[in-house]
Amino acid sequence: MTEKEIAELRRRLRTEKNNITNIRGCYVTEKGEIIATFDQGVGLMQQEDADRFFALLKKVMSGQQGKNLIDVEFSVKQVMEGEEHKRLVALRECALKDDEQVKALFELIAANLHMEGSYVILLAYDTYDVRSRSKNMEEMEDDSENMYSYILCSICPIKPTKPTLGYVFSENEIHTLKENWVVASPALGFLFPAFDDRATNLYNLLYYTQDAADSHTELSDVLFGTELPMPAAEQRNTFGSMLSETLEEQCSFEVVQAVHEQLCGIIEAHKESKSEEPLAISRTAVSRVLDSCGVSQEHVAAFDERYAEVFGEDTDISPRNVVDTRRFEVTTPDVVIHVAPERSDLIETRVIDGTRYILICADAGVEVNGVAVSIKGEE
Repeated sequence: MTEKEIAELRRRLRTEKNNITNIRGCYVTEKGEIIATFDQGVGLMQQEDADRFFALLKKVMSGQQGKNLIDVEFSVKQVMEGEEHKRLVALRECALKDDEQVKALFELIAANLHMEGSYVILLAYDTYDVRSRSKNMEEMEDDSENMYSYILCSICPIKPTKPTLGYVFSENEIHTLKENWVVASPALGFLFPAFDDRATNLYNLLYYTQDAADSHTELSDVLFGTELPMPAAEQRNTFGSMLSETLEEQCSFEVVQAVHEQLCGIIEAHKESKSEEPLAISRTAVSRVLDSCGVSQEHVAAFDERYAEVFGEDTDISPRNVVDTRRFEVTTPDVVIHVAPERSDLIETRVIDGTRYILICADAGVEVNGVAVSIKGEE
Protein backbone atom coordinates (compact mmCIF):
# COMPACT_ATOMS: atom_id res chain seq x y z
CA MET A 1 0.00 0.00 0.00
CA THR A 2 1.16 3.52 -0.71
CA GLU A 3 1.13 6.41 1.76
CA LYS A 4 -1.71 8.00 -0.21
CA GLU A 5 -3.87 4.84 -0.02
CA ILE A 6 -3.25 4.51 3.72
CA ALA A 7 -4.13 8.18 4.23
CA GLU A 8 -7.33 7.70 2.21
CA LEU A 9 -8.51 4.99 4.59
CA ARG A 10 -7.43 6.97 7.64
CA ARG A 11 -9.65 9.86 6.56
CA ARG A 12 -12.63 7.49 6.58
CA LEU A 13 -12.35 6.83 10.29
CA ARG A 14 -14.64 9.66 11.30
CA THR A 15 -18.22 9.26 12.40
CA GLU A 16 -19.69 10.96 9.32
CA LYS A 17 -17.41 9.16 6.84
CA ASN A 18 -17.35 5.42 7.56
CA ASN A 19 -19.96 2.66 7.58
CA ILE A 20 -18.85 1.00 10.82
CA THR A 21 -21.96 0.03 12.80
CA ASN A 22 -20.42 -1.91 15.68
CA ILE A 23 -17.20 -2.12 17.65
CA ARG A 24 -16.52 -5.62 18.94
CA GLY A 25 -13.90 -6.28 21.58
CA CYS A 26 -12.67 -8.09 24.63
CA TYR A 27 -10.61 -7.45 27.75
CA VAL A 28 -7.57 -9.71 28.26
CA THR A 29 -5.74 -9.94 31.60
CA GLU A 30 -1.98 -10.02 31.99
CA LYS A 31 -2.30 -13.81 32.34
CA GLY A 32 -3.90 -14.08 28.91
CA GLU A 33 -7.43 -14.67 30.22
CA ILE A 34 -10.44 -13.13 28.48
CA ILE A 35 -12.66 -11.85 31.28
CA ALA A 36 -15.13 -9.73 29.28
CA THR A 37 -16.37 -9.26 25.71
CA PHE A 38 -18.49 -6.48 24.27
CA ASP A 39 -20.31 -5.50 21.08
CA GLN A 40 -21.16 -1.80 21.11
CA GLY A 41 -23.34 -0.13 18.50
CA VAL A 42 -21.75 3.05 17.15
CA GLY A 43 -25.15 4.67 16.64
CA LEU A 44 -25.93 4.36 20.37
CA MET A 45 -22.62 5.83 21.52
CA GLN A 46 -21.96 9.33 22.72
CA GLN A 47 -20.17 11.28 19.99
CA GLU A 48 -17.09 11.61 22.19
CA ASP A 49 -16.94 7.84 22.78
CA ALA A 50 -17.26 7.06 19.07
CA ASP A 51 -14.53 9.54 18.22
CA ARG A 52 -12.17 7.90 20.72
CA PHE A 53 -12.89 4.42 19.36
CA PHE A 54 -12.18 5.59 15.82
CA ALA A 55 -8.98 7.31 16.97
CA LEU A 56 -7.71 3.98 18.36
CA LEU A 57 -8.58 2.20 15.12
CA LYS A 58 -7.05 4.96 13.00
CA LYS A 59 -3.76 4.67 14.89
CA VAL A 60 -3.29 1.21 13.36
CA MET A 61 -2.70 2.97 10.03
CA SER A 62 -0.12 5.46 11.29
CA GLY A 63 3.65 5.56 11.50
CA GLN A 64 6.40 5.00 8.99
CA GLN A 65 6.15 2.33 6.34
CA GLY A 66 8.74 -0.36 6.76
CA LYS A 67 9.07 0.46 10.47
CA ASN A 68 5.64 0.72 12.11
CA LEU A 69 3.62 -0.33 9.06
CA ILE A 70 4.62 -3.64 7.52
CA ASP A 71 3.22 -5.10 4.31
CA VAL A 72 2.47 -8.79 4.87
CA GLU A 73 2.21 -10.90 1.72
CA PHE A 74 0.46 -14.26 1.53
CA SER A 75 1.68 -16.90 -0.91
CA VAL A 76 -0.65 -18.36 -3.52
CA LYS A 77 -0.70 -21.62 -1.55
CA GLN A 78 -1.74 -19.79 1.64
CA VAL A 79 -4.59 -18.03 -0.16
CA MET A 80 -5.78 -21.31 -1.62
CA GLU A 81 -5.26 -23.60 1.39
CA GLY A 82 -3.90 -21.72 4.42
CA GLU A 83 -5.94 -21.78 7.63
CA GLU A 84 -4.67 -18.34 8.64
CA HIS A 85 -5.90 -16.72 5.44
CA LYS A 86 -9.21 -18.60 5.56
CA ARG A 87 -9.79 -17.28 9.08
CA LEU A 88 -9.31 -13.66 8.01
CA VAL A 89 -11.50 -14.09 4.92
CA ALA A 90 -14.27 -15.66 7.02
CA LEU A 91 -14.21 -12.76 9.50
CA ARG A 92 -14.47 -10.29 6.64
CA GLU A 93 -17.23 -12.18 4.83
CA CYS A 94 -19.39 -12.45 7.96
CA ALA A 95 -18.80 -8.74 8.68
CA LEU A 96 -17.77 -9.76 12.24
CA LYS A 97 -21.33 -10.99 12.94
CA ASP A 98 -20.36 -14.63 13.46
CA ASP A 99 -19.81 -14.87 17.22
CA GLU A 100 -17.83 -18.11 16.97
CA GLN A 101 -15.43 -16.68 14.39
CA VAL A 102 -14.86 -13.54 16.47
CA LYS A 103 -14.43 -15.54 19.66
CA ALA A 104 -11.87 -17.80 17.97
CA LEU A 105 -9.80 -14.78 16.91
CA PHE A 106 -9.90 -13.29 20.41
CA GLU A 107 -8.81 -16.60 21.94
CA LEU A 108 -6.01 -17.05 19.41
CA ILE A 109 -4.59 -13.61 20.18
CA ALA A 110 -4.94 -14.02 23.95
CA ALA A 111 -3.20 -17.41 23.88
CA ASN A 112 -0.21 -16.28 21.82
CA LEU A 113 0.47 -12.58 22.45
CA HIS A 114 3.22 -11.97 25.01
CA MET A 115 2.60 -8.45 26.23
CA GLU A 116 3.16 -6.99 29.67
CA GLY A 117 -0.07 -6.10 31.47
CA SER A 118 -3.70 -6.27 30.42
CA TYR A 119 -5.01 -5.13 27.07
CA VAL A 120 -8.14 -4.65 25.00
CA ILE A 121 -8.73 -6.07 21.51
CA LEU A 122 -10.93 -3.95 19.25
CA LEU A 123 -12.46 -5.16 15.97
CA ALA A 124 -14.36 -3.20 13.33
CA TYR A 125 -15.76 -3.92 9.88
CA ASP A 126 -16.22 -1.23 7.25
CA THR A 127 -17.38 -1.02 3.63
CA TYR A 128 -16.07 1.68 1.31
CA ASP A 129 -17.75 2.55 -1.98
CA VAL A 130 -14.63 3.60 -3.88
CA ARG A 131 -15.37 6.41 -6.31
CA SER A 132 -13.51 7.15 -9.50
CA ARG A 133 -11.45 10.30 -9.50
CA SER A 134 -11.15 13.05 -12.05
CA LYS A 135 -7.83 14.38 -13.34
CA ASN A 136 -7.69 16.90 -10.48
CA MET A 137 -8.19 14.01 -7.99
CA GLU A 138 -11.75 14.99 -7.06
CA GLU A 139 -14.13 12.09 -6.45
CA MET A 140 -16.91 11.65 -9.00
CA GLU A 141 -20.17 11.18 -7.11
CA ASP A 142 -21.98 9.06 -9.70
CA ASP A 143 -19.08 6.88 -10.76
CA SER A 144 -18.37 3.99 -8.37
CA GLU A 145 -15.33 1.85 -9.16
CA ASN A 146 -15.73 -0.96 -6.63
CA MET A 147 -16.76 -1.83 -3.11
CA TYR A 148 -13.88 -2.37 -0.70
CA SER A 149 -14.74 -4.11 2.58
CA TYR A 150 -12.19 -4.67 5.29
CA ILE A 151 -11.63 -5.49 8.95
CA LEU A 152 -9.51 -3.50 11.39
CA CYS A 153 -7.99 -4.95 14.55
CA SER A 154 -6.45 -2.75 17.24
CA ILE A 155 -4.73 -4.21 20.32
CA CYS A 156 -4.48 -1.56 23.04
CA PRO A 157 -2.66 -1.87 26.40
CA ILE A 158 -4.50 -0.93 29.58
CA LYS A 159 -2.35 1.53 31.51
CA PRO A 160 -2.80 3.22 34.92
CA THR A 161 -3.02 6.97 35.33
CA LYS A 162 -0.82 8.58 37.97
CA PRO A 163 -2.41 9.71 41.24
CA THR A 164 -2.70 13.48 41.13
CA LEU A 165 -4.40 16.40 42.83
CA GLY A 166 -7.82 17.27 41.50
CA TYR A 167 -10.95 19.21 42.33
CA VAL A 168 -13.77 17.23 43.99
CA PHE A 169 -16.93 19.11 43.07
CA SER A 170 -19.17 17.57 45.73
CA GLU A 171 -16.79 18.65 48.52
CA ASN A 172 -15.58 21.89 46.95
CA GLU A 173 -12.03 20.85 47.86
CA ILE A 174 -8.78 19.70 46.26
CA HIS A 175 -7.88 16.07 47.00
CA THR A 176 -5.61 13.37 45.58
CA LEU A 177 -7.53 11.51 42.90
CA LYS A 178 -7.04 7.76 42.84
CA GLU A 179 -5.31 6.13 39.89
CA ASN A 180 -7.52 4.87 37.11
CA TRP A 181 -7.03 2.38 34.28
CA VAL A 182 -7.37 3.67 30.73
CA VAL A 183 -7.14 2.27 27.20
CA ALA A 184 -3.86 3.47 25.69
CA SER A 185 -2.79 3.84 22.06
CA PRO A 186 -2.55 0.50 20.24
CA ALA A 187 0.64 -1.52 20.47
CA LEU A 188 -0.34 -3.78 17.56
CA GLY A 189 -2.99 -4.12 14.91
CA PHE A 190 -3.76 -5.03 11.32
CA LEU A 191 -5.88 -4.14 8.31
CA PHE A 192 -7.18 -6.94 6.05
CA PRO A 193 -7.25 -7.10 3.10
CA ALA A 194 -4.83 -4.54 1.68
CA PHE A 195 -6.08 -1.53 -0.29
CA ASP A 196 -3.78 -1.58 -3.34
CA ASP A 197 -4.44 0.60 -6.39
CA ARG A 198 -7.62 1.65 -4.55
CA ALA A 199 -8.93 -1.92 -4.76
CA THR A 200 -9.07 -5.13 -2.72
CA ASN A 201 -5.88 -7.19 -2.56
CA LEU A 202 -6.54 -10.46 -0.74
CA TYR A 203 -2.89 -11.45 -1.06
CA ASN A 204 -1.72 -8.72 1.34
CA LEU A 205 -2.53 -7.10 4.66
CA LEU A 206 -1.09 -4.17 6.59
CA TYR A 207 0.42 -4.98 10.00
CA TYR A 208 1.04 -2.27 12.61
CA THR A 209 3.53 -2.33 15.47
CA GLN A 210 4.03 0.66 17.75
CA ASP A 211 7.54 -0.46 18.70
CA ALA A 212 9.67 -0.73 15.55
CA ALA A 213 12.12 -2.89 17.49
CA ASP A 214 9.52 -5.54 18.41
CA SER A 215 6.95 -6.71 15.89
CA HIS A 216 5.70 -9.52 18.19
CA THR A 217 6.38 -12.36 15.77
CA GLU A 218 4.93 -14.80 18.31
CA LEU A 219 1.53 -13.36 17.34
CA SER A 220 2.07 -12.69 13.64
CA ASP A 221 3.28 -16.27 13.11
CA VAL A 222 -0.02 -17.78 14.26
CA LEU A 223 -2.25 -15.02 12.88
CA PHE A 224 -0.76 -14.83 9.39
CA GLY A 225 1.42 -17.91 9.06
CA THR A 226 4.06 -15.96 7.19
CA GLU A 227 7.43 -14.57 8.23
CA LEU A 228 7.63 -10.83 8.86
CA PRO A 229 10.56 -8.73 7.69
CA MET A 230 13.29 -8.13 10.24
CA PRO A 231 12.31 -5.27 12.64
CA ALA A 232 13.68 -1.87 11.60
CA ALA A 233 15.95 -1.46 14.63
CA GLU A 234 17.41 -4.91 14.08
CA GLN A 235 17.94 -4.14 10.39
CA ARG A 236 20.12 -1.15 11.27
CA ASN A 237 22.26 -3.11 13.72
CA THR A 238 22.54 -6.03 11.32
CA PHE A 239 23.47 -3.79 8.39
CA GLY A 240 26.23 -2.17 10.44
CA SER A 241 27.58 -5.54 11.57
CA MET A 242 27.58 -6.78 7.97
CA LEU A 243 29.64 -3.78 6.87
CA SER A 244 32.23 -4.39 9.61
CA GLU A 245 32.46 -8.14 8.96
CA THR A 246 32.61 -8.16 5.17
CA LEU A 247 34.55 -4.96 4.45
CA GLU A 248 37.15 -5.81 7.12
CA GLU A 249 40.11 -3.36 6.90
CA GLN A 250 38.25 -1.33 4.24
CA CYS A 251 35.49 -0.44 6.72
CA SER A 252 37.08 2.94 7.36
CA PHE A 253 35.55 6.13 8.70
CA GLU A 254 35.57 7.60 5.21
CA VAL A 255 33.81 4.61 3.62
CA VAL A 256 31.06 4.44 6.26
CA GLN A 257 30.65 8.22 6.01
CA ALA A 258 30.29 7.95 2.22
CA VAL A 259 27.76 5.09 2.47
CA HIS A 260 25.72 7.10 4.97
CA GLU A 261 25.75 10.15 2.69
CA GLN A 262 24.70 8.17 -0.38
CA LEU A 263 21.84 6.40 1.38
CA CYS A 264 20.64 9.72 2.84
CA GLY A 265 20.82 11.14 -0.69
CA ILE A 266 18.62 8.32 -2.00
CA ILE A 267 16.08 9.03 0.75
CA GLU A 268 16.06 12.76 -0.01
CA ALA A 269 15.70 12.17 -3.76
CA HIS A 270 12.72 9.87 -3.14
CA LYS A 271 11.14 12.52 -0.92
CA GLU A 272 11.61 15.24 -3.53
CA SER A 273 10.17 13.03 -6.27
CA LYS A 274 6.94 12.74 -4.25
CA SER A 275 6.65 9.12 -5.35
CA GLU A 276 3.67 7.28 -3.91
CA GLU A 277 5.52 3.97 -3.74
CA PRO A 278 7.37 3.09 -0.50
CA LEU A 279 11.13 3.54 -0.81
CA ALA A 280 13.15 0.33 -1.00
CA ILE A 281 16.50 -0.62 -2.49
CA SER A 282 17.67 -4.00 -3.72
CA ARG A 283 20.72 -6.06 -2.85
CA THR A 284 22.26 -5.02 -6.17
CA ALA A 285 21.64 -1.33 -5.45
CA VAL A 286 23.38 -1.59 -2.07
CA SER A 287 26.35 -3.27 -3.73
CA ARG A 288 26.54 -0.42 -6.26
CA VAL A 289 26.64 2.07 -3.38
CA LEU A 290 29.59 0.23 -1.83
CA ASP A 291 31.37 0.08 -5.18
CA SER A 292 30.94 3.83 -5.70
CA CYS A 293 32.40 4.43 -2.22
CA GLY A 294 35.69 2.81 -3.22
CA VAL A 295 35.18 -0.66 -1.73
CA SER A 296 37.06 -3.38 -3.61
CA GLN A 297 35.18 -5.91 -5.74
CA GLU A 298 36.29 -8.69 -3.40
CA HIS A 299 34.69 -7.05 -0.36
CA VAL A 300 31.60 -5.94 -2.33
CA ALA A 301 31.10 -9.58 -3.34
CA ALA A 302 31.50 -10.68 0.30
CA PHE A 303 28.88 -8.15 1.42
CA ASP A 304 26.55 -9.19 -1.42
CA GLU A 305 26.76 -12.82 -0.35
CA ARG A 306 26.17 -11.97 3.31
CA TYR A 307 23.20 -9.78 2.39
CA ALA A 308 21.57 -12.70 0.56
CA GLU A 309 22.07 -14.94 3.61
CA VAL A 310 20.68 -12.49 6.15
CA PHE A 311 17.95 -10.53 4.35
CA GLY A 312 17.23 -12.82 1.41
CA GLU A 313 18.54 -12.74 -2.14
CA ASP A 314 15.49 -10.96 -3.55
CA THR A 315 14.58 -8.94 -0.46
CA ASP A 316 14.59 -5.16 -0.73
CA ILE A 317 15.24 -3.01 2.34
CA SER A 318 14.29 0.55 3.21
CA PRO A 319 17.29 2.91 3.49
CA ARG A 320 15.41 4.64 6.31
CA ASN A 321 15.78 1.45 8.35
CA VAL A 322 19.57 1.29 8.09
CA VAL A 323 20.65 4.95 8.39
CA ASP A 324 19.58 7.80 10.65
CA THR A 325 18.78 10.79 8.45
CA ARG A 326 18.66 13.14 11.44
CA ARG A 327 22.16 12.68 12.82
CA PHE A 328 25.63 11.33 12.16
CA GLU A 329 27.11 9.68 15.25
CA VAL A 330 30.70 8.79 16.11
CA THR A 331 31.38 6.95 19.37
CA THR A 332 34.43 5.89 21.36
CA PRO A 333 34.44 4.25 24.81
CA ASP A 334 34.55 7.72 26.41
CA VAL A 335 33.20 10.19 23.83
CA VAL A 336 30.06 10.47 21.68
CA ILE A 337 29.94 12.96 18.80
CA HIS A 338 26.69 13.97 17.09
CA VAL A 339 26.49 16.17 14.00
CA ALA A 340 23.84 16.83 11.37
CA PRO A 341 24.27 14.29 8.53
CA GLU A 342 24.79 17.03 5.96
CA ARG A 343 27.75 18.36 8.00
CA SER A 344 29.60 15.10 8.57
CA ASP A 345 32.42 16.75 6.61
CA LEU A 346 33.25 18.62 9.84
CA ILE A 347 34.69 15.37 11.21
CA GLU A 348 37.87 13.72 10.02
CA THR A 349 40.33 11.14 11.30
CA ARG A 350 44.08 11.53 11.49
CA VAL A 351 47.12 9.74 12.92
CA ILE A 352 49.43 12.10 14.83
CA ASP A 353 52.69 10.77 16.26
CA GLY A 354 51.35 7.23 15.99
CA THR A 355 48.08 7.96 17.84
CA ARG A 356 44.70 7.91 16.07
CA TYR A 357 42.53 11.03 16.55
CA ILE A 358 39.05 12.18 15.58
CA LEU A 359 39.20 15.86 14.63
CA ILE A 360 36.30 18.29 14.62
CA CYS A 361 36.42 21.58 12.75
CA ALA A 362 35.89 24.36 15.32
CA ASP A 363 36.55 27.65 13.53
CA ALA A 364 33.84 29.63 15.34
CA GLY A 365 30.95 29.50 17.79
CA VAL A 366 32.55 27.13 20.30
CA GLU A 367 30.88 26.85 23.71
CA VAL A 368 31.74 24.85 26.83
CA ASN A 369 28.79 24.26 29.18
CA GLY A 370 27.03 27.18 27.50
CA VAL A 371 30.02 29.53 27.84
CA ALA A 372 31.53 30.93 24.65
CA VAL A 373 35.25 30.13 24.54
CA SER A 374 38.16 30.85 22.26
CA ILE A 375 40.64 28.28 21.03
CA LYS A 376 44.25 29.35 21.09
CA GLY A 377 46.01 29.14 17.76
CA GLU A 378 49.63 28.67 16.92
CA GLU A 379 51.84 31.45 18.21
